[in-house]
Amino acid sequence: MTTAYTPMVQQYLEVKRQHEDELLFFRLGDFYEMFFEDALTASRELNITLTGRAGGMEEKIPMCGVPYHSVDNYIAKLIKKGYRIAICEQVEDPKAAKGIVERKVVKIITPGTVLSEQLLDDKHNRYLVFLQEDGSELCLAAADISTGECQWFSAAGEERLMAIQEQLFRIQPAELVAYSGIVNWENLAAWIKSKVPECAVSVYQEEEGAPQYFAQHFAQHFGSDDVADTLVHDTVEHLLRYLHVTVKADLSHINSLSRIAKEQFMNLDATAVRNLELIKNMRDGSKRGTLLDVLDFTSTSMGARKLRNWIECPLLDLSQIRSRQEAVGELLTNVQMRGNLQDKLKAIFDLERIVSRIEVGSANARDLVSLRSSLAVLPEIKSLLRYCNSKLLQQLCEDVHLHQELFTTLLAAIVDEPPFSVREGGMIRSGFDLELDELHSIASDNKTWMQNFELKIKEETGIKTLKVGYNKVFGYYIEVSKGQSANVPDYFVRKQTLVNAERYIVPELKDFENKILSAKEKIEQLEYYIFTQLREKIRSQIVQMQETARALANIDVLVSLAEVAFKYNYVCPELNNRSEIKIYDGRHPVVERLLEREIFVPNNTTLNNNDERMIIITGPNMAGKSTYMRQVALLVLMTQMGSFIPARQATICPVDKIFTRVGASDDLATGQSTFMVEMNEVAQILRYATKDSLIILDEVGRGTSTFDGMSIARAVMEFIHEKIKAKTLFATHYHQLIALEDVMNGVKNYSVAVKERGNDIVFLRRIVPGGTDRSYGVHVARLAGLPKKVIDRAQDILEEYDNCETACSVQITPRAEKETAPMGSLFASSLQQQILKMDVMAMTPIEALNALYKLQDEAKREGGEL
Repeated sequence: MTTAYTPMVQQYLEVKRQHEDELLFFRLGDFYEMFFEDALTASRELNITLTGRAGGMEEKIPMCGVPYHSVDNYIAKLIKKGYRIAICEQVEDPKAAKGIVERKVVKIITPGTVLSEQLLDDKHNRYLVFLQEDGSELCLAAADISTGECQWFSAAGEERLMAIQEQLFRIQPAELVAYSGIVNWENLAAWIKSKVPECAVSVYQEEEGAPQYFAQHFAQHFGSDDVADTLVHDTVEHLLRYLHVTVKADLSHINSLSRIAKEQFMNLDATAVRNLELIKNMRDGSKRGTLLDVLDFTSTSMGARKLRNWIECPLLDLSQIRSRQEAVGELLTNVQMRGNLQDKLKAIFDLERIVSRIEVGSANARDLVSLRSSLAVLPEIKSLLRYCNSKLLQQLCEDVHLHQELFTTLLAAIVDEPPFSVREGGMIRSGFDLELDELHSIASDNKTWMQNFELKIKEETGIKTLKVGYNKVFGYYIEVSKGQSANVPDYFVRKQTLVNAERYIVPELKDFENKILSAKEKIEQLEYYIFTQLREKIRSQIVQMQETARALANIDVLVSLAEVAFKYNYVCPELNNRSEIKIYDGRHPVVERLLEREIFVPNNTTLNNNDERMIIITGPNMAGKSTYMRQVALLVLMTQMGSFIPARQATICPVDKIFTRVGASDDLATGQSTFMVEMNEVAQILRYATKDSLIILDEVGRGTSTFDGMSIARAVMEFIHEKIKAKTLFATHYHQLIALEDVMNGVKNYSVAVKERGNDIVFLRRIVPGGTDRSYGVHVARLAGLPKKVIDRAQDILEEYDNCETACSVQITPRAEKETAPMGSLFASSLQQQILKMDVMAMTPIEALNALYKLQDEAKREGGEL
């Protein structure tokens, strides 16, 4: 059937058979065309006109197309929708072709291999991840071809899937390719789509004989094949082969392989990253209202990506943390140097991605101008850092290479404002190449020659109104009005007829046209050749340039952290190995920035392995319990990333993990209720927390009945206290649990202070020693605007519950005394309740005396009854 198609359509179908999974962009002249099903898909997804083309059959074949010069915008739209694109170019000069021009697919663009600026987020890496499993071991390899980064991670045993999920959530890949045969693949794929919905997921089927095809990639990129773990080696090999098959370039900028070492960094699971709102907020997933938003004063895209990495991977090693602190401290105190560095860094473009585009052949002359502008400020940056005392800044200064010879070459070679295309000339500066200058001289003399030729022809013919002109369609011509056409000499050859004039050509003008067009063509060819030579010169320095780029990124982050500390009055926390966290007047770094009319109320925190290992926090809703607990977690995390923190003073020991159970949410995708999600998160904490972890638990057990929830909450607290022994902040409305302070060593009660005046309350936002037996839920409901009738009725019902509370509860006793402990009230006696309800600090002296008299009178009556 296909033999009836035209040669061009047959060529298209032959290429398409090799790329059935991609939309094929087929280059025809100045357009990329799509045919058949691809045309229908592209027309629908891009909202472009669907037309038809005669292909040799009776019916026209579906066709649509996009201009080649604006193709990136269309590709970006399709990639965002999850499509893969195969770019088929002409690989033969049409003038030299015999028959149909040869075409080949020159690259395949997938969500994980894009280099287009329309798709790349300047402040976020774009990773492609390859996943493979062998027995009880699961391994991932991740690469960002836009920066040249490549890393791997493996996990073994029963918990390997969860460990891989944590890394995938941190990496946030744009594309995940799984080797066929992974156990529980369907569950993992569903998890990815729910947690990283923009990630494109596919399964890789190995072609027969493939291992021999890509066996050399590992050593080619990293200089050695020496990897002890076979699965790691194979997974990285598969990743590299996938990249080479799609990008179809040398990719030598991927030249360093690193292991994601969990033992070097604080572990943050997906729940902690989400609940602490480190990178994305929980409202709309944007950066606003996150720790990243507060700390980001970076001046470069490279620095912004590095800052994100530091937030996601806080350090464990005290010496590395101190090294960062020293650098931040020096930049904080040296205001002039910090300001100068910021100014210079703002002139730095995204060197990592420019180098990557140069390597894969997609860079243009504007990229070289950006590179040149960046290189211009490196000597000043190096000069500013040369006399720093911090060892880290000294090392980063050494890692910044000046590339002076390359800068000089680029300055002489590229014009200040080159065109976008590298194939149309106009990008090489005059004086750089003698042959090019001569060709430009020929091309630029055409106006003078045309003026002289026009005068000459006018004299020869006597036609004073004739004109010599040029257009792109018909080339050079002599235009004579209709009224003068009878006076045209015989050697004028008619070229075009207009309404009021005739256009002619003569041999002399034709010769000139050939000379000019030949010069323009040679200019374009020579300029492109010079450009490719410059590109090769840069490629020879890629390793040093990447080192420079990474050093600049780290410098940018340190400057940013110093700027934050300066603007917001942060202090350097002391580090200790005594398993102690002590924070004086700590502040929530994000909330204090969002407050406009209120002053953030600071709070103290003490956590250790002795008398204050578990803190029970009680108090009303909306009073700030959750904010306080998140605040503690964030200040510890900031300390371990090397940042200063919002506090008056602090001494903090590194923690190996931060776990959070905060807020209520369901998981409709897997059919899990709010309570089931809560229990799953608590189970993860109890399974993986260690004595060196920090645990944040907020309202455990609230998704079920009161006694079910309270029982679970207490059991969880006992397990953490007796088995895990981790530092824990536990917020609850189960006031009965404050009695655990008396039966469990290391448990302390704290509450949120409240000022009460009649029916009104004021949240003081202060965390004070001691528990509370009131949640003030009715007061909060009043603040929310519930109808007065509902509020009054709720108050009446609450009083009834308070009166019968004693009769329907059981006393908390240590588990060892359970069998011999007498049955009694879980709740405090009536007298104790009255004392606990008193706001002593708000009483006047007369009110205090009256209250004391009433308490004494009631105590006497109770004593008489006994």
